[in-house]
Amino acid sequence: MNTTSPQLRNQHSQTDLFINCKNNNRILYLLLGFNLLSPHGFLPQLADISSLPCFTYDTSRSRIWETYAELCQVKLVEPHLTARYTRQWAIDKNLIKESRNLIPKSWQFISIPVGAFALGTWQVQRRKWKLDLIDTLKKRTSAEPIDLPADLDELKDKEFCQLKAKGKFLYEKEFLIGPRSLIKDGEAISEKGGGLISGKSYTGYYVITPFKLEDRDMTIMVNRGWIPRKERATFKEGNTVTDSIEIVGVLRMTEKRPPFVPNNAPAKGVWHYRDLDAMAKESEAEPVYIELLARYSTPHGPIGGQTRVNLRNEHLSYIFTWYALSTCTGYMWYRYFVRKLPLL
Repeated sequence: MNTTSPQLRNQHSQTDLFINCKNNNRILYLLLGFNLLSPHGFLPQLADISSLPCFTYDTSRSRIWETYAELCQVKLVEPHLTARYTRQWAIDKNLIKESRNLIPKSWQFISIPVGAFALGTWQVQRRKWKLDLIDTLKKRTSAEPIDLPADLDELKDKEFCQLKAKGKFLYEKEFLIGPRSLIKDGEAISEKGGGLISGKSYTGYYVITPFKLEDRDMTIMVNRGWIPRKERATFKEGNTVTDSIEIVGVLRMTEKRPPFVPNNAPAKGVWHYRDLDAMAKESEAEPVYIELLARYSTPHGPIGGQTRVNLRNEHLSYIFTWYALSTCTGYMWYRYFVRKLPLL
């Protein structure tokens, strides 16, 4: 039932303006939607009545809702075009809504540059720590060797210091740790371009031999050096030194099991990483472990000098990467959420 007054109907007889909607809020939303999707209006089909009140007819409730077109700043659709444009507007609205859902919210987007900046700052601190560690390693490994103290607790803060001792090797109790890469001049051969590139394998094992001290009733463990994998079964047939000798080695502490490395199996004589307490128990020695310097290697025996002192330091490239990411994403956030401009 049409409740529009005759006077108003006659006033708009040229356009017969009305829009079918369920409630007043949706009318306003619909009008605003038309304005957003077509800011220039549907010129052939619309009448410009921005200065006049606009009346909408609700066919389901028979009400007249009065709004003002100048409030919404829109042009109204003729009756026979209402359904078609309303349907198209709903489709476009859904497309716009779906596309906007793909773009993260402001607080989600800003977490990217903030997080990247934090990681860059963390890498600055890591680089400083790495440089200090490299400097400490070089100083300790190049310092004069010290005697093994009577109190072994004094060794806890002396890792990488050189220790000297005199005694005899106990070859019958030696064992292997590995597989390990050959280290030359303080750096793994594989990191110098060897291995697969040269066609020669540099994977092998460290030979760990108990060493009975001459000046006291104590036995320590000595890493005599590296042997290739193919000599694993015959390493005990090599040259041995039965006389009392003086050796110098670099003190090392126990290490945590590296990721993806199997557990040690002492009962089977299988050792993958350096566990001083377990190794000392099996070899009946003290948990003191030194890596023999290269010049004290046995002729035609294991290759000594298996202490890695040249550590990789790529933190500068990490710093550049994280700060560059923070700068780029920060600008994108500012452009999209502050300037209200498209990202591209």
